[in-house]
Amino acid sequence: MAKVVHVHLIGKRKDFYFSSISAVFTVLSREDIGVSKHWLLNAGLNKGHVVHNEKAVIKASQLISCPRRAGDKDGD
Repeated sequence: MAKVVHVHLIGKRKDFYFSSISAVFTVLSREDIGVSKHWLLNAGLNKGHVVHNEKAVIKASQLISCPRRAGDKDGD
């Protein structure tokens, strides 16, 4: 399963989904989310912790998908 980092910007009421913590900072800045990349990398998101401050709610989870069948070209 793939990891997903969900960032909800409280003031703007926007949600973003990223494949990694590093990817968050390609779109959003420290000022946007209220924490630095270094801080977020050490916050324990992989252990189920949620980061919540006045600017954002940030959490990591697993993306669940259907297993692919051999010969399945259209996903049905």
